[in-house]
Amino acid sequence: MKRVFLVIGALVLMGALFAGCKEKKEEVQIPKEEVAKEEKALAGKKVVMIIAPQNFRDEELLEPKSVLTEKGAEVKVASASLETAKGMLGAEVKPDMLVSDIKPEDWDAILLVGGTGSSIYWEDSSVHSMLNEAVKLNKIVGAICIAPVTLANAGILSDKKATVYSSETKKLADKGAECTGKDVERDGNIITASGPPAAKEFGNAIAQALTE
Repeated sequence: MKRVFLVIGALVLMGALFAGCKEKKEEVQIPKEEVAKEEKALAGKKVVMIIAPQNFRDEELLEPKSVLTEKGAEVKVASASLETAKGMLGAEVKPDMLVSDIKPEDWDAILLVGGTGSSIYWEDSSVHSMLNEAVKLNKIVGAICIAPVTLANAGILSDKKATVYSSETKKLADKGAECTGKDVERDGNIITASGPPAAKEFGNAIAQALTE
């Protein structure tokens, strides 16, 4: 009988030690401070997103903006007007600033949102100049949907890999871009995306570039 009690006691002790080790292991695997650090990986980074006053593509603004702000970046919205801008799917956004007031040296990334309205920037020479200055300063420059056409017309996609909404592939190719057809394409500090389904991936690609 004494031997039985000794065996039972040993098993109970081993079980307690195992449970304690397991609990300790779990604490090491999920340190809260590391999670917080990951969430705020972009703290101190500044991003400006350019939308059209009418008919910007809602999710191409909202999804990347959400990705970036959740990681700690400061994100502002710029447009050709300070009036409330309206998206193709009904979103209403009050711009923080005018596109004409963007100074590339103040931003870590400058992003152009697509949608049918974004064609207003395709031939905008002041926007072209601003984007070229951003490239010279090694800033992250991005565009999604049909907005990469603005980058192409600014002359910054020549000999660069890029992607765009399928209807505008020729416009990029005519300006010397290598159109890859990917959802998201990165060539150095220039990041392009093909359209709404790639909006979140576009945001993640921008976030990754900003951490490098």
